[in-house]
Amino acid sequence: MGSVPVFFKDQTVTEFELQGEPGWEPFDAPALVGETLKFVSGDKTGNRFRMNYFRDEKQDLVARVWFGPVTEGPPEHAHGGSIAAVLDEVLGLAAWATGYKIVVGNLNISFRSLLPIKTVVQVNTTIVSAKGRKIMVHGEICSLDGQVYASGEALCITLPEEHLDESRP
Repeated sequence: MGSVPVFFKDQTVTEFELQGEPGWEPFDAPALVGETLKFVSGDKTGNRFRMNYFRDEKQDLVARVWFGPVTEGPPEHAHGGSIAAVLDEVLGLAAWATGYKIVVGNLNISFRSLLPIKTVVQVNTTIVSAKGRKIMVHGEICSLDGQVYASGEALCITLPEEHLDESRP
């Protein structure tokens, strides 16, 4: 899949900062789940979030995310709700990227450190288990040098066929 270009009004974050590591493949999230990714990665203003998705060498889903000024909670730091929204989207999408058509049934988050706004971070994901309709996904939001800001686990529930939109992949 080709890389989706990223264009911004200001230069607070560059496209380079949102790029993946060598060996990662760009991942086209909207092509997988349709246009439902509106709140987080679908932000067209670029003032809330800017993000790119990738598959790493192990084929796990990874996201590079910039938390913009309108994600502010504590002064100069991201609001916990904005961190939760990113984890909800990325962990749920990790399950979709593995072939499971799910909704997030439960999301547990541990906030480890304040996340400065206007910062590019990385969200790493791992599918922990898949038993029946339950898929467990783990993820961490980290600085690019490894400081953990938040970790989360999502219990995802596969959707019965009658709940799936025929127009989706």
